[in-house]
Formats: sequence, C-alpha cells, structure tokens
Amino acid sequence: GEDSAAFASLGAAGATRIIWGTGPVGDLVGLTAVENRPNAFSVTAARATAPAVPMTYPITAHDERGRQIAETSLTFKSGETIAEAEIAVPFELRNDFASIRLGNVDHAAAIRLIDDNSRRRRIALISAAEGDQAQPLISPLFYIKRALEPYADIVEPTVQDLAEAVPEIISQKPAIIVLADVGTLPETASTELANWVRNGGTLVRFAGPRLAASVDDDELLPVKLRAGERALGGALSWTEPQPVAEFPPTGPFSDLTPPRDVTVIRQILAEPGPDIGERTWANLADGTPLVTGASLARGTIVLFHITPEATWSNLPISGTFVDMLRRIIQLSRNQGAAETRISDTTPSLPPFRIIDANGAAGPPPPSAKPLIAGAPVSLDNPPGLYGTEEGVVAHDLLAGDAVLAPVSRPDLGLPVTNITYAFDEKVDLSGLLLAAALLLLAVDTLVTLWMAGTFSRFRPLKAQVSAIAAIILVGAAANLPYPASSRADEKPGDDGIIAAITQTRIAYVVTGNSQLDSITRAGLSGLTRFLTQRTALEPADPAGVDLEEDELAFFPIIYWALDGDSPTPSAQAIARLDAYMQKGGTVLFDTRDQLTSGFSALGASSNENRQLRDILDGLNIPPLEPVPPDHVLTKSFYILGEFPGRYNGSPLWVEASLTAQNANSRPVRTGDGVSPILITGNDLAGAWAVDEAGNPLLPTVPNNPLQRIYAYRAGVNIMMYMLTGNYKSDQVHIPALLERLGN
Repeated sequence: GEDSAAFASLGAAGATRIIWGTGPVGDLVGLTAVENRPNAFSVTAARATAPAVPMTYPITAHDERGRQIAETSLTFKSGETIAEAEIAVPFELRNDFASIRLGNVDHAAAIRLIDDNSRRRRIALISAAEGDQAQPLISPLFYIKRALEPYADIVEPTVQDLAEAVPEIISQKPAIIVLADVGTLPETASTELANWVRNGGTLVRFAGPRLAASVDDDELLPVKLRAGERALGGALSWTEPQPVAEFPPTGPFSDLTPPRDVTVIRQILAEPGPDIGERTWANLADGTPLVTGASLARGTIVLFHITPEATWSNLPISGTFVDMLRRIIQLSRNQGAAETRISDTTPSLPPFRIIDANGAAGPPPPSAKPLIAGAPVSLDNPPGLYGTEEGVVAHDLLAGDAVLAPVSRPDLGLPVTNITYAFDEKVDLSGLLLAAALLLLAVDTLVTLWMAGTFSRFRPLKAQVSAIAAIILVGAAANLPYPASSRADEKPGDDGIIAAITQTRIAYVVTGNSQLDSITRAGLSGLTRFLTQRTALEPADPAGVDLEEDELAFFPIIYWALDGDSPTPSAQAIARLDAYMQKGGTVLFDTRDQLTSGFSALGASSNENRQLRDILDGLNIPPLEPVPPDHVLTKSFYILGEFPGRYNGSPLWVEASLTAQNANSRPVRTGDGVSPILITGNDLAGAWAVDEAGNPLLPTVPNNPLQRIYAYRAGVNIMMYMLTGNYKSDQVHIPALLERLGN
C-alpha cells in the first residue's frame, strides 16, 4: 500500500531516470493455509502467475525437532494460481506436525508453522444426571471419557447449575462440548452456547429420557425430533432390535466398517424432512437415523439418538464408538488458542522462534516485539512462534486469502531503463587473462631489450627471437583453461592401469564440442556426487574417452551425448565400441532431442537422431524395446515409472528378447545379463549438471524441481543396474524369504 508514495518520493528527490530490474517474481510460491481435516492434513499454496504447464512441488511435514515425518506433492494445474494438497497420514502422526515446508524453496512464505489450533483438542463434558460417581459404569459420561482421554484433554464444570456450568466451560475455549442427556437449557446458557457454535465450536449431544421429554430447543439440534422414545424388541412391541447399517457415503463415518454385533433397543426418532438424508451420518437397518449432524454458521451440531451409556444400545461399549468420536474430534477446531493466552492479564505474547528470510527458524532478533492479538506480520512482529515453552501461537507470513502478484511499475513520467536478471553464463577467463598479461610482459621485455641494443650483438637474431617466442607461447599455453577432465587416453603403464580400475568411473565420449563436453562432464560429476550421498557407491571423477585410441574396458558404462554437428566416428572407432559392448560394457546414447523428434518419432528427424542411426548401423545391437514396467531398471534402487532428464517424454530403450514366450519370461528381466545399449532423448546429463557449489546449471523443461530429482534417481537406477545386473529378479531367494516371513 505504500509503494506509490515510495515511488513518488523518487521524483520529488530529483530523480532523472529509473532503472527497473525484473526478477523471477512470477515463479514465487508461498503457503497460505494448513488445516487438520478429518482424514488428512490440507495444505494450500499460491503462485504469483499461473503456469502454462502443470507444476509440482514437494511438501514435507516436520516435527518439533525438525525431522521429516511425512511428505506429499502439490501440483498447480495449467492456468491456476491456487493449489491444494493433502498429507494423508494417521491422526496421531498429524498431531506431531510442527511445520509444513514447501520443498526446494527457501523463503519465509515456504514454511507454515503449526500451533495448538491444529493439534490435540480440549473437550468439555456436561451431564445433567445425578450421582455420576456413585455408579460409574452407568454414568452418562463414563464411556465418553474412556473413549476420548487418549486423544484429547477432558475438562468438566465445577458446578452443576447449567446456567453457570455452560459459561464456565465456554470460557476455557474447548474445541468440543458434549451434552449427555441434557434436555432444557437455561435461556442465557442456550444463547451463549449457540453463539459459541456459530463461531466454530462443535456441539455433540446424546439422547436420553430428559432430551426425549424436551425437544423444544430446535436451534441446538441438527434435526427436528419427535417427542418420546421408540422402543424396539420389548414385550409389547412387534419390532426387533435393529443393527447398524452401512454408513452413508456423504458422512464423516463413510470409511468406517459398521459393527455387526451392535444393536439398538431404544432411540429418539427424527421428524421426516427434505434434508433428513443429507444430515444423517449413521442409521439403523430400518432406515431410521442413529447419528445426525448439521452446520450452524461456522460450527457443527451432532446428535447421537441413543444414550452415551449402554442402556439404549451396546454401541458405547464397542470399538466403533471410539472411532466415531475420534472422527468427530478431527472435524472440530481448537477455539481461540491465541485469545486464550492473550487476555487482560496477558495482553501480548513474547517472540519465541522467528522465521528468517530463508525460511529457517531461529532465536528472535532484538527488533522483534511482543505480539498483540490481531496484529499483522510486520518488521516489529515477523513470522514465527510467539509465547513460551508452555504454549505458542503461530504467526505466519501469508494469510489464507493472500494473493501473490508481480510488482507493477508506476508511471512517474521519468525515463526508464529496463534490465533483467540473466541466467548465469559466466566463463572463467582467469587463464586467458593471465596468459595475455604474460604475453604483454614478454613483448614489453623484448621491446626494451631491442631499444637498448641488446640484440645487435647477436648475429643469428632470427633464431634468438624464434626461441624466445617459442618460450613465451609455451608459458602462455600452460596457463590456458583446459577442461577439468580425467582423460582415459593416457598410457601410464601397469601402475596406471591398476589405478584406473581401483575406483569405479563413469566415462563419456569426448565429441570435440567444448560446450557440450563441459556440460556432459558437469552432469556426470553431479550424478557422481548424488551416488556418493545416497548410495554405498563412491565413484571417482568422470573420465572423458576418445573412441579412436583410449582403452574402454576400464569403465562399466559410457555416456555418449550425441552432437549432430560433429563428424561420425570412424569405422575403427565403431568397431572398438562394438567390441566393448560385446565384452559386457554398456553404452548410454543420449540424443537430447526429445522436444524435436525423439528416438521413435516418425517423419522429421534431428541431426542427432540421424547420427545415431549411422552409428547403430555399424554395431551388432540386439532388438530394442522401451523399458517395461516390471524391468529391473524400474526397481534396481528407486521405484520408477519413467526416466526423465532435462526433458521428459522420451522412453528409455533397452535390449529386448523377441524369442521369449511371454513378457514375464524374457531373459532381460530374469537373467543375469545387462543390456549393452541404452537410448534416450531426455538429456540426462543436462539435468544432472551442477557447478562447483552444487547448483544446477540448466533448467528442466518444464521447470519442475521434482523432475530433476527423478532424473538423478534414474541415473542411480542405471548405475545400480550396470553394476549388479538382474539379481533382484532372482527367484531362488523367494522360498527362503517366505519361510522367514512365516516364522
């Protein structure tokens, strides 16, 4: 809101030109809301601009120690700026959530803190019965307490007078108030209780003789009731006790299994109406409602048409009763957690943990001030947790209705120079500059010596100058930046050969295109780093190979990023490559042309694709097929359904067996061999490529953080497949495994 005034002050200060730099604001993503729903934890996020293609982000849940305990993914659909995801984990685990994070994003809106509003509920119990403690097993509150104590904090009023008990309970801000066979409420208590429900409270009522005798309080009942009770299975009744029917699919108990050994012998009937069906959460076999529920403003009213003790039905002593109450707990919301601790005696809460600009929680800075109820996020009250170790309140950066929008440039009537943040394309010129400095120094030295007449004493001047020039060129060349590659073309003898095979190396074909070769090496370096971090394999630095001269047998796999502008290797090089494949080596061809044609495309073909066909003409390659869903490559380390790189969509081709009788008996899936050839067009090395700091060099297409992760996982699966073969398909171990499982 203060942007216009800030920009106007520039003109008033005498500015003559504005330099306007536009950053990647359109890709900003922030979490706007989290909610602990009945079956899952809901997460809502917003983007500044709608993506042209679906964008997926990982979502992780962390406990108070920062440990990740759950995860899911959130996808922005094409053309939408709001997305929602659900973390479907058990209620007990969701109660341990302390923060929700947006993966691969580091800023203050990428974390959502969770306080008591999304955790264990406070439940108040009120009963109008007398002498509850004298006969606890028939007390209206006994089975409710036993069912709820493991999952909630139980509170009860200190007085029996409902006119005083209801306000006392409401002042403690419970999430749920349970009324066990409470008929008529005092007018003041009824009004206050109705206002509490409208503000988001959940009222659970149980039937009984008192409620059956007084059904005038329609506002605090989900349905209209008939006066009196309905008896089933008595001596003067023609009916039989009714079992519980399947739970309606529209209610909160839809995924629960109805108890088969529960019957109802007495109930309060609801008046038939047009909305009775949608308000019925559970019913009996004859269609009469057992549990009904309805909304009242922001709150919910639930009615069990039986008593809470085992007099009208044996449901309260069944396990289903516990599940039903727990489901209602999940439907409720904690009431006024912040207001509970910000009161007349405690007007503010001190900062406890503050979120910095990178989304990390830490001690509060000296500038952070105590939080007053209703205060927005500001420099004085940055996002974080406020309170003490006894209880905290989450103060998140974005509100639930927050909208992210790119910064709009004002029109101030001044000339504007537009700049953009370019992709990092820096090139290390230190070697060239040092060589140029040495060259200039040598030239300056020669000129100085020439002017001093030094060279006039020597007759063979031309030879002397040539020698000096040769020394200068050799010194300059020594400082030129060479690609940092471990070339396999060195012939160091037996000691060098032993050193080369001591550590596993991933090799790549040197194409002669310096830019492509540097990206390939950076990609294999990134994969090597990922393998070291995630697996027991610790490969050495990648090695570039020359197919014409280098020994290929040292490497389990050779990555060949095809360049359509480079000449096709000679027949001798192709023959050496064919021998390498015949002896157990594997070549991974990457045409990098998924967006233009792909390996299996019909019609137009890229230069890389045509070059690949020329190369394959000189190789003894087996029949190929896309990786089947049950291939070992899909489960050698990670469980994968596809093998993306910088691009996604091109299949990964492997050796196929056309002589197999059926798909399940193909040797490529059940034998011990490894496919000698792999072909893709997804540019795997482009997705793996990182700089020295470990940052990605090239964006994925589309720009999806998960795609790069799956690309690394595809590389891990390929390496594990190369080194271990198809041993995971070996059926010999199945009997032993089944025997152990049986024990």
